[in-house]
Amino acid sequence: MSQASEQPNVMNRWLVVLGAILIQLCLGAIYAWKAFTGKLTAEPFHFSKLQTQIPFFAGLLTFAVVMAFIAGPWQKKVGPKKVAMAGGLVLGAGYVLAGLCGTSFIGILIGVGILGGAGIGLGYVVPIAVCVKWFPDKKGLITGLAVAGFGFGALIWIKLTSGFVFGPVNLTPGWAGLYGMGMEVSKVFMLYGAIFAGLVILGSFLMINPPEGWSPPGWSPDTSKAAVSGGVNFSEKQMVATPQFWMLFFIFTAGAMAGLMVIGIIGLFGKDALTANGLELAKADIIAGTAMGLFFAFMNGIGRIAWGSISEKTGRKNAIILMTGLQGVMMIVFYFIGGIEWGLYIGAAIIGFNFGGNFALFPAATADYFGNKNVGTNYPWVFMAYGLGGTLGPILGGAMGDAKLWGWAFIPAGIACLAAAGVGTLLKPPKAHAV
Repeated sequence: MSQASEQPNVMNRWLVVLGAILIQLCLGAIYAWKAFTGKLTAEPFHFSKLQTQIPFFAGLLTFAVVMAFIAGPWQKKVGPKKVAMAGGLVLGAGYVLAGLCGTSFIGILIGVGILGGAGIGLGYVVPIAVCVKWFPDKKGLITGLAVAGFGFGALIWIKLTSGFVFGPVNLTPGWAGLYGMGMEVSKVFMLYGAIFAGLVILGSFLMINPPEGWSPPGWSPDTSKAAVSGGVNFSEKQMVATPQFWMLFFIFTAGAMAGLMVIGIIGLFGKDALTANGLELAKADIIAGTAMGLFFAFMNGIGRIAWGSISEKTGRKNAIILMTGLQGVMMIVFYFIGGIEWGLYIGAAIIGFNFGGNFALFPAATADYFGNKNVGTNYPWVFMAYGLGGTLGPILGGAMGDAKLWGWAFIPAGIACLAAAGVGTLLKPPKAHAV
């Protein structure tokens, strides 16, 4: 094969980004769980509020574990395309199974929580790893674009069930979504399963690594900064022996805890805070739904692109410090302004914006510090912080919500983020001779 044929043009590598976004749109289904929780507490399911959160929690945990222990090593052995396809099939099969199980709590837990989470875990790391290899010159921006679909996906899948209504703006007049058409939850599960499998498999055909040694035309890494540009490749074992890994892990845990706590409880907190200020329950419910379904979800997707782009100018370390510190302040402020409609919207937007940034900055930082080549196997271990944060955040929010002590959820989460921003100031490249 000639050298020219081994150097795909710029359009070819942007097609990889298109495939990445297509895959991530479907994987973002995990954040669309709000579309089902209300239905699951009503007839014929009659799940308790706690039961509705267990599949979500199980999905988050399975997502992180499968990504670290299976997806990372497997894609290194068989290539990204097969792992992405497997993720789509498992995700789709999980939702179809949940639909076939009807009102069974165990069936939905296994289908959406375990199999759905496993499918997301298999598919999630593939677009990130492939895109970083194609775009070593734009890691922050490109990881943001690659995972933006995950944030926007939640908005799409939630609104498909209820219609694209955003407060007073109705983009689908006369159509009240799949539920409004008379579709039951079980049938929506099955429809979504088929869509997820089809779209992820389609996107997986574009998940192809560049040829060994390929680099963008006209670009070469700065060898004087190899330790901060992905030029030094650490194995997983070498990576976890560095203080940089544990600093990134702690910072990511705090950021994930804050964001996932808000995703889990914004509807409950919003209704409590707004009704305490004299608003009717029905109106409070609509406002809280808009805060999550529009402001948080939309800005979550935007934040992934924006923070990735910001980090290209400020450096990854400074962007992480700024994002995490801002999140800490906003979590505390949100508790005090969440009882006002505009406060709930602004808080949800800023928290969603910062939460989304985690998924652009941490894979890019992993590539910077521990190597572009091994990001597919190294980042899943950093991403275990998301699983830990996904355990701590919802539990903290749920427990304090039941006790009607919302301040003891938001303020400690905010303090954790501020502490994490302080840890971020200590970040520096690992020593190259440690490899």
